[in-house]
Amino acid sequence: MEGGNYFFYLSVFVVLFEMKKILFTVINSLSFDQRMERICTALAEAGFTVELIGRKTDVSLALKEKPYKQKELNCFIQSGKLFYLEYNIRLFFYLLFRKCDAICAIDLDTIVPCYIVSRLRSKKIIYDAHEYFTELIEVVHRPAVRKVWLSIESFFVPRCDIAYTVSESIKNIFNEKYKTNFRLIRNVARLENHEVRHDKEEKYLIYIGAVNAGRGLEQLIEAMRFIDCKLYICGKGDLFDAMVKLSEELKVADKVRFLGFVEPEKLKTLTRNAYLGFLLLDNSSKSYYYSLANKFFDYIHAGIPQITVDFPEYRFINERYKVAELIALDVAEIVKAVHKLLNDKAYYQSIVDNTIAAREAYNWQKESQALLEIYQAI
Repeated sequence: MEGGNYFFYLSVFVVLFEMKKILFTVINSLSFDQRMERICTALAEAGFTVELIGRKTDVSLALKEKPYKQKELNCFIQSGKLFYLEYNIRLFFYLLFRKCDAICAIDLDTIVPCYIVSRLRSKKIIYDAHEYFTELIEVVHRPAVRKVWLSIESFFVPRCDIAYTVSESIKNIFNEKYKTNFRLIRNVARLENHEVRHDKEEKYLIYIGAVNAGRGLEQLIEAMRFIDCKLYICGKGDLFDAMVKLSEELKVADKVRFLGFVEPEKLKTLTRNAYLGFLLLDNSSKSYYYSLANKFFDYIHAGIPQITVDFPEYRFINERYKVAELIALDVAEIVKAVHKLLNDKAYYQSIVDNTIAAREAYNWQKESQALLEIYQAI
């Protein structure tokens, strides 16, 4: 073998040998998961081999080509305790035979098969807490269910090799609770060079997110009785039909448009063209109270003001960059804040200008560097 060919094949071998494969697992459809799209893309572009595993649902779209592999598992059961059991069994056997160097469980609902397979195969186990799972509103009011999830959390989370989460508050809670070393990876948007529009063709308002309990949608829809604008609700959830019915009962159905799930690129355009956005949560769960939702940054990167609940993480950033009108979750306060932003042009423009500065500080290009440090240390 000639010297040149020898070094060529040697370099190829070294590259292939060093390229680590990571399996990521979620329980949802992959079509609308922007956080996982950002994480997997960042790692794939850094040279990791990445596979994202999720679930095929009735809202799943045809998977688009990505720089990483995607797999959606089919389940016969789509809800309830038996659904969790079926999905975790299917996930266990899928992971058992996939080549990898590390497995990352996204939230508690996939951690059991991920942990067991990682230990059976002597692989690294990583935990990515998108939220404070045992304090979710769907969990805290069901004592027996919560007890099961707390048992899973207390056993598996401290035994993970690496863990990270989305807010400083949740990170500190986990570190104090389990004496772990959780890292912080915020769910921020990717910085894109787009012009912030000051002349809105239509002054519509936008809500992005799940249509579930505790999201302030009842108060928001009621507030629309006193607001002369359209409201676009982008998302679906357990209360979707109930909220449609509520808009009809309150006679605001002509102003409130329920768009359901919107593809990420279309949603980005809708958000940029909106006049302002809403991030409304009640404080009935610690998961909400200590959250730092991706939509908070989506509005910032879209260059639009937002009306947001006055919770610790949002208050902290808003004190540095005035990007939101912080309120208590109350119909009168929603109406007052909307009217202020609609009528005070100078105030509105000052917040728009602040979003431009804030997105330079909080963006995925910066946040992904912390992510890469975590995975390069594996």
